[in-house]
Amino acid sequence: MKKASTTARKAAPKGKTATTKAATKAATKATGKPRTATGKRASPDVLEEAERSAREGARERTEEGHRKAGRTPPAGEAGPTLRSKGATRVAVDESIRDYPAVTEDEKLLALPKEDGRGAPADFTRSDPWRVMRIMGEFIEGFDTLSTVRRGVTIFGSARTGPDDPQYHAAVEVGRLLAEAGFDVITGAGPGIMEAGNRGAREGGGHSVGCNIELPFEQGSNPYVDTLVNFRYFFVRKTMFIKYSVAFIIFPGGFGTLDELFEAVTLIQTGKMYQFPVVLFGRHYWAGLVRWLQTRVLQEGKISPGDLDLMIMTDDPREAVDAVVSAYAAQRQRAEERGASPTAGGSSSAR
Repeated sequence: MKKASTTARKAAPKGKTATTKAATKAATKATGKPRTATGKRASPDVLEEAERSAREGARERTEEGHRKAGRTPPAGEAGPTLRSKGATRVAVDESIRDYPAVTEDEKLLALPKEDGRGAPADFTRSDPWRVMRIMGEFIEGFDTLSTVRRGVTIFGSARTGPDDPQYHAAVEVGRLLAEAGFDVITGAGPGIMEAGNRGAREGGGHSVGCNIELPFEQGSNPYVDTLVNFRYFFVRKTMFIKYSVAFIIFPGGFGTLDELFEAVTLIQTGKMYQFPVVLFGRHYWAGLVRWLQTRVLQEGKISPGDLDLMIMTDDPREAVDAVVSAYAAQRQRAEERGASPTAGGSSSAR
C-alpha cells in the first residue's frame, strides 16, 4: 500500500509536467513566435520600436502636464523671454546632451565597456569609479532632506491637469497634510506631483521635490520649496522611503506602480512597519486589486493579509486621517522599543 502511494505521488508531477509542456507546445505552434502583450510578434525590431514609443510617450505626458497647468514645457522654451512662465529648468550634465540622451542610470546599467583590444575600459569610465558619484548623490540627498520631518510622499500621473478632479483632490490632500504638520514630498514634476506640492504650500507646510534625470528635461513645478535633483532612480527611491511615513498614491502609470509595489514589498518583508500605502481613487485601482485577489492571491503568490497593506479611498480627509493614525502608532511602537520614531516606518535611529 505504501509503495503504491509513493508511486502515485511520483506520477502526479510527471502528469502535470506533461500537461504543461503540451500546453506550451500548442501555444507556441499556434502563435509561431512569442508575442507582446498587445499580440505583436516579438523581435528586436519590435522591442526597439516599443522602447522608442515608450520614451516619447513619457515625454509627451510630462509636457502635457505642464501645458495643462499653463506653463511652457522645458523643451519648448525658446529663450529667456519664456523662462518666467515656463517650468523651472533643471541643470543637465552636458555629457548627456547628445540625442538620444544617455542618462547616468543607462551608463550604470550598461555592460562594461572594453577597448579595441578587448581589455577593460579606462578606470574613470568603470563602475567602481561611478560608485563615487553615487555616494556623492546619497550624501547630497541626505544633507538636503535632513530637515524633513514626518514627510508624506504623493505619487501620481504627470499628465493630470488642474481641471481634473484628481488634481483637486491631490491639492486638498497636500493642504490637509500640511495643516496636520506633515511635509509633502513629490517627484517635483507636473500633474499630481504639482497638485501635492501646491496643496502643501496653500496649507502653510513644507513642499519637497525629488526630481530625476530623464532622456528629456522634465522640469520642476513652481510649488516646490526644496528641490533635489537625482541622476539615479534607486537613490531617489531611497529618499522617498527614508523621509516618508506614508505614501498616498493617485492614479498613475508604471512609475507610480513601481513605487506602490516597492513600498508593499518592504512592508511585507519586515523592513518597515505602520507605513500606510493609500490608493486614492477606488474606481481606478479596482481592476488591479481584483486581479490581485482573483489571480495572485488564489494561486498562493501572496497571503490574504497582504491585500490589507493597502488602503483605498476617494476622500482626502480619510487619506490624511489614515496617515495621522498610522504615525501615532509608529510613535507608540518606537517608544516601546526605546527608539525615536522616524520616517520610513523604522524605529532605528538615523
